[in-house]
Amino acid sequence: MGKKAGRNQRRLKIHRRIRRKVQGSADRPRLVVFRSLRHFYAQLVDDVAGVTLAAASTLKGNGKQGSNVDSARELGKAIADKAKKKKVESVVFDRGGYIYHGRVKAFAEAAREQGLKF
Repeated sequence: MGKKAGRNQRRLKIHRRIRRKVQGSADRPRLVVFRSLRHFYAQLVDDVAGVTLAAASTLKGNGKQGSNVDSARELGKAIADKAKKKKVESVVFDRGGYIYHGRVKAFAEAAREQGLKF
């Protein structure tokens, strides 16, 4: 296995550890992020009911295309607007095992600026 496979295994291990502690509900859903080399994805998940309340990604044209800090910032604003439409003000942030830096940090700060509390 190469360097990337080992890095992803480490991220998944961290993600499983985070998921043991973090759970979303209807009034406070889990805001989960996934980043690939080309795109950035975000979802609001109610873990109790097992449903996705809202989703946004750079793939579907919600905000800017591509995978950089600016597109992550736009996606943070988009998911915060979708959350407001669903009457969700407070969320639990699940960074998915990624380091809170770069795209993940820009996404989270933009969502906070739009009024999401976490």
